[in-house]
Amino acid sequence: MIKVRYLFPLFLAFLGTTSYGFSLSSLFTSTTNSAPFDTSEWVAEEIRIINSQADNIDERVLKLGLTAYINARHKGLDNKQLLTLIDYSKPSTERRLWVFDLKSNKVLFNTWVTHGRNSGNLVPTSFSNQSGSLKSSLGVFLTQSSYQGGNGYSLRLNGLERGINDNAYRRSIVIHGAWYADPGIIKRYGQIGRSWGCPAVSPDTANSLINTIKNNTLVVAYYPDQLWLKKSTFLAG
Repeated sequence: MIKVRYLFPLFLAFLGTTSYGFSLSSLFTSTTNSAPFDTSEWVAEEIRIINSQADNIDERVLKLGLTAYINARHKGLDNKQLLTLIDYSKPSTERRLWVFDLKSNKVLFNTWVTHGRNSGNLVPTSFSNQSGSLKSSLGVFLTQSSYQGGNGYSLRLNGLERGINDNAYRRSIVIHGAWYADPGIIKRYGQIGRSWGCPAVSPDTANSLINTIKNNTLVVAYYPDQLWLKKSTFLAG
């Protein structure tokens, strides 16, 4: 019989870090944010809590995402207290999409996501708001309804920033599942595939992700584009 004192280390070794990138240390870290909303203290505490669960996110990018969320909430755009953040400054081999539940302070998803074919190869460097560009769009989006389309179960996105991503709906920039977004593709080709501009995810993740964030939740797609960083009203503050 295995003694109890040996079971706990085995339990820790078994859990380690999950396939979604959550750190086991998060089980022992406080996930309560008692700071007043819309304060620097609240933002700092959210960063601490999120980093305890997903330590692969850049704090500067996370701070921008949280700032955008605060400004969107002031505009009455927040529905479920969820924030989806995509960091396109990272290569497609990394898990660069996160979904944060800011009400319960939990990281719900941390997974791979594609960028547009004409945005770049391993790391995207070019973005567009134009139809037919086959490029990803930056900025702040609001999720709409889900639907069944040519790419299966998909989620419409409404771009909220004029001249930056406000053509996203007309361009059919949607979240959907795609075989080429599966991380297994990385082992074969050295990167996941590229889309026509859509942030596509693995088919194993798509349905649960879409069902979680659909119907008026915020999505922020980041890249250190100076025009967007200076122009965006969502990043002020």
